[in-house]
Amino acid sequence: MSLTEKELIAIRRTLHQIPEIGMLEFETQAKLLEIIERLPQTYLEIKKWKTAILVHVRGANPTYTIGYRTDIDGLPVTEQTGLSYASRHAGRMHACGHDIHMTVALGILSYFAEEQPKVNLTFIFQPAEENASGGKQLYESGSLNEWMPDEIYAFHDNPGLPTGAIGCRQGTLFAGTCEIHATFLGKSGHAAFPHQANDMVVAGAQFVNQIQTIVSRNVDPIQAGVVTLGHFAAGTTGNVISGKAQIDGTIRALTQGNNELIQKRVRKIAAGVAESFDCELKLDLHQGGYYPVENNQQTTAAFIDYMKKAANVDFIETLPAMTGEDFGFLLSKIPGTMFWLGVDSPYSLHSEHFAPQEGAIIKGVSAMIGYLSERQKMFVK
Repeated sequence: MSLTEKELIAIRRTLHQIPEIGMLEFETQAKLLEIIERLPQTYLEIKKWKTAILVHVRGANPTYTIGYRTDIDGLPVTEQTGLSYASRHAGRMHACGHDIHMTVALGILSYFAEEQPKVNLTFIFQPAEENASGGKQLYESGSLNEWMPDEIYAFHDNPGLPTGAIGCRQGTLFAGTCEIHATFLGKSGHAAFPHQANDMVVAGAQFVNQIQTIVSRNVDPIQAGVVTLGHFAAGTTGNVISGKAQIDGTIRALTQGNNELIQKRVRKIAAGVAESFDCELKLDLHQGGYYPVENNQQTTAAFIDYMKKAANVDFIETLPAMTGEDFGFLLSKIPGTMFWLGVDSPYSLHSEHFAPQEGAIIKGVSAMIGYLSERQKMFVK
């Protein structure tokens, strides 16, 4: 039988206790495999890549493949929920709800392991969404080639939506992100003799100030972009001129074009500051696989149409968000749709207090079983 709501909640609580950082999800992988291998195996094929698991469900008419992806990693956060099933891994927590994601995927898989789909299904249990572009790594490894989806789906839980509600939109759902790491190297010296030094506090401050003009003077005002510098480290004490400034931040934009535009301006400003202060610059802009999550028009139209009409679904059309997700890389290669699943929590994603409502699990499973059952009819001749 398909996994019941009671069984799914128990699975979620087990997974919640064993969060692991990206590419180190060994215990999580073992637990997922244990559950998957207990399902009927008639239609299933399973393979691993590093800490990822790929499960192929053979369709009765295997002319088309629909993919479903879940991320499996946790965050370096110390849990403060007080739950009886809180994390057992010190300094690690499923603070982004990937335990919910995995559990919903297992619920959907358990249904189709028993009820053979009309087309192929590929379930992707993907590592390292939070820290190492796991989706990009997996795709580029070639491990997915044999079972490559023709279209693909995934969700992220949303603490701001009612429990079990489905949220989605056409176009961009999440921003593309890019890390900024800038180091300015000058010459330290005595505070009383500034002419004998090259002050990197001043250079860094100029970089910070000039960065603020990028979005306001380079990005189309009716589009969106964010440049945030959240870390500035320089110097050791007040009477010593610092010869080094380290500045770190992030770029967020709803299109890849704007993300690349902002990156270009950051490079030019950083180079200009280094030139004007006659100092050395080390600049690393790292985007990896964190592209904008741009939903495909056709798959998203079908998804929204189904969810609006489904009697057991509370559908909400949502606005784009500046959060990042490496599913954007997969969507740049495979047409598909990402959506929200409401979990109604007063605490935000990544909070040490984040505790999603477990009632969302069965609603998410039910909605996606319904959608995938309907969607596959499109491709059976």
